Amino acid sequence: MNSNPSRTRAHAVSKVPQITLGFWIIKIAATTLGETGGDWVTMSLKLGYLIGSAIFAVIFIGLVAGQIRAPRFHPVLYWSTIVATTTLGTTMADFFDRSVGIGYPGGVALVFALLLTSLAVWYKTEGTVAVQSVTTAKAEWFYWVTILFSQTLGTALGDWVAGSDEGGLGLGYEIGALIFGAGLLIVGALYYWSRISRTAIFWAAFILTRPLGATLGDLLDKPVSQGGLEVSRLYASLILVAFMVLCVAFIPQRPAGRAIQ
Repeated sequence: MNSNPSRTRAHAVSKVPQITLGFWIIKIAATTLGETGGDWVTMSLKLGYLIGSAIFAVIFIGLVAGQIRAPRFHPVLYWSTIVATTTLGTTMADFFDRSVGIGYPGGVALVFALLLTSLAVWYKTEGTVAVQSVTTAKAEWFYWVTILFSQTLGTALGDWVAGSDEGGLGLGYEIGALIFGAGLLIVGALYYWSRISRTAIFWAAFILTRPLGATLGDLLDKPVSQGGLEVSRLYASLILVAFMVLCVAFIPQRPAGRAIQ
């Protein structure tokens, strides 16, 4: 066991990227990929939401375990784990909304409660939910579970606003993308021109990028009759994978050096 707190903190911080514009560009691409990739497995391959969730849960657990064991920040590993949370979040949200039958409003309420519970337990256990303050394996698991719930909530929000079935508001994917894009602009303004906790702003932005990605993903692969472009889910996913690979390769990424206050 490492008894040096400063070494432990440095080790943990080195696995978290700095929160920059490049981070958010890759994050939005990852969330869009999560939507198209999750739908490809559950719908195009016709495996269903439960089996799809089980497949992505195994991948998620394996990647988180690898992320925790990693001695330093690895961009490919980190973003692969983020993609795993987006695909699992997509299938989980669809399972709650459609297979369980609680509809989009019920799914949003359920996942929002799970997210608040995760944050509350994490805060009670560790004393903070600032992402760069993660210093132990336990805290890292809290971090990734919270990210998973935030991705699932984002999916449910996107479907609720854009979809017309399952109790959705039926505003369409274009309007949904505009709404969540505007929400991100407001969060960005609060970051620069308010004294609101940077940790709260980070989690708000993290949640809002997911429905933005979900609506963009649905815009790509849904039928024209439903307001989409009807691009093959597989082709859309491959294009997004290629875009993410280029972003991870060419956008500078460095380990975070200080905690979000």
